[in-house]
Amino acid sequence: MMTAIQDRPKVAVVQDPLSHARLPRWTPFAVAAGSIAAAIGIGLGAGWHSRLQWGMIAALLFVLVTFAVTTKVEGKRQAKDRVATSIVWVCFVLAVVPLLSLAWTTISKGLEVLDPYFLSHSMNGVLDAEAGGGIYHALLGTIEQVLIATAIAAPIGLLTAVYLVEYGKGKLAKAVTFFVDVMTGVPSIVAGLFILATWNLMLGFGPSGFAGAMALAILMMPVVVRSTEEMLKLVPNELREASLALGVPKWRTILKVVLPTAIGGITTGVMLAVARITGETAPVLLLVFGTKLINPNPFEGAQSSLPLYVYEQYAVGTDAAVARAWAAALVLIAFVMILNLVARGIARWKAPKTGR
Repeated sequence: MMTAIQDRPKVAVVQDPLSHARLPRWTPFAVAAGSIAAAIGIGLGAGWHSRLQWGMIAALLFVLVTFAVTTKVEGKRQAKDRVATSIVWVCFVLAVVPLLSLAWTTISKGLEVLDPYFLSHSMNGVLDAEAGGGIYHALLGTIEQVLIATAIAAPIGLLTAVYLVEYGKGKLAKAVTFFVDVMTGVPSIVAGLFILATWNLMLGFGPSGFAGAMALAILMMPVVVRSTEEMLKLVPNELREASLALGVPKWRTILKVVLPTAIGGITTGVMLAVARITGETAPVLLLVFGTKLINPNPFEGAQSSLPLYVYEQYAVGTDAAVARAWAAALVLIAFVMILNLVARGIARWKAPKTGR
């Protein structure tokens, strides 16, 4: 019996070469807190009072300390991975902090004069240097101009993208793609000058919100085309082939299968284009001229817009005018946010349902 037990082969215990010591999950937060504290100490000791300098020192210390600690505990290979992750987080923070700072400054200063009176009255009869007045005329002009520009650019951009993805072949498709790329980099002032030369000078029309909307549509079209084109390319070809195999015409396949599948991305692209044109000032300044009066007719007479209103009030320079400029900027940001929320709701409503 003892001999049988002794003759059994011994099982060697082999350690897993992939198992190694791991840092706790709270390590990045501790390193970040220590880096911030050290950066503040270094900045105060060196006499640097700029928070930007403190932030750059903290970011550098965070990456270096993360690499050193991870190398000591987990090894050099894992340290490289953590350093890459740390750099991504640092870049994210560097991008978000200015955005949050801008939002906080706009909200804190814009709320000083933002009230129902400010939203429901114009600047008619109010001097720029004195308090009072509102943005109703500018808000109305912005809404009308953006809606007209979207009504012009969105269908043209959508149909162009459908042609390039579903039908485009040969020299014509290459030429369309080339001109779309060129239009993407056209400055807003050039679009305004083009409409000014054709619509106003050659055809003899005066300043109007419609003229400004046409210039904004030129800026909006390439964004719509590019974003819609990329969304249509993401639609699986299997869906198209299944629809065509059932005998559905190609135009109906595009209308009932391809576009509903990509409607979320298309709507997001259109909203990006709307946000791109909502803050433009140069075309409005050239073609719409701006006015203190309420003009609900976008096809005749000068109009105003929120970006132009902000520019005009900030140029005055008085405390009351600057306060109105901040409030108008806050309304402009809120306007773009509301449009994006509405677009997301429409995209979710129209998106194809998944599951049972």
